[in-house]
Amino acid sequence: MMIDNLTTLHGLPVYDFPVEGEEGGPLPPAGEVAWKLSRYQLLTDGESFETCWNRFLDTVDLSQVRAVVLGSGAYGSEDDGDDPAETADRLVAAAGRLTGLEALYLADVSAEEAELSWIVQGDVTPILAAYPRLQELGVRGSGGGFDDGPGLRLTPLRHEHLRVLRLENGGLPGEVTRAVAASDLPALRRLDLWLGTDYYGCTTTLADLAPILDGDRLPALRHLGLRNSEMQDEIAAALAGAPVVARLTSLHLGLGTLSDTGAEALLSGQPLTHLEELDLRHHFLSEPMMQRLREALEPSGVRVDLEEREQATNRYVAVGE
Repeated sequence: MMIDNLTTLHGLPVYDFPVEGEEGGPLPPAGEVAWKLSRYQLLTDGESFETCWNRFLDTVDLSQVRAVVLGSGAYGSEDDGDDPAETADRLVAAAGRLTGLEALYLADVSAEEAELSWIVQGDVTPILAAYPRLQELGVRGSGGGFDDGPGLRLTPLRHEHLRVLRLENGGLPGEVTRAVAASDLPALRRLDLWLGTDYYGCTTTLADLAPILDGDRLPALRHLGLRNSEMQDEIAAALAGAPVVARLTSLHLGLGTLSDTGAEALLSGQPLTHLEELDLRHHFLSEPMMQRLREALEPSGVRVDLEEREQATNRYVAVGE
């Protein structure tokens, strides 16, 4: 599965901030687009991300900006992206000017620019602390680099307004999963975690996920995604009796190695007929099991996504490298 660049964020179309000197018309109203800042060196004739960022700060009415997407240059591999700590420092320093920021996506980097496992990430805690009114945060990648940096990190915190958290990884560190589980996020409605494989750095265990499945610290949660995992069957079995499921409207368990074993656990567990959607896209289910899922859930109005059935003997996640 190829990971493409975002086209929308927070309900706003993504708009690429122009390269310095690029011909074009007037900029759109600041609050009507998600501003993407990206300086992939092969396409931008050498303009640095720092130059791009400073021009953005000096050109756009920052008080009206609602969404920002940071791509190549701000992030990437160690060879073609800034140190994520530098990017975080820039965001923190601009917090007093980006006073209306509601959504932020870190590392909208496509596979053509850098493979998912190559994207160097850092500590996102200072960014969340600097933007206490942020409603949506997406983070792609989790790798380390730059003087052997530890990669994606999060310290448990309380954030009053965060409604959406997306961590897209080929390998999600257990420390990050535990920090999410230990954080107080009273407004969080959507949590989407791509777990990945141990080969690409996943150290998350079922024990790390247990507080999320219990749901006590996530009272507003309505959508849960635990995807792209090589332990998808075990996750399905844990969800079969997880208290959080009763309050969900959608559950995403796709992109991983789900087999008939995991699907049987779901069907044998607590009712799922209250869901609006069960997304199992990219799976390893048999035709009879797919039919059982449809017959059990679709009459109750549940949308069951069973696209991308894989038939390989050796099961694999959709997104690794």
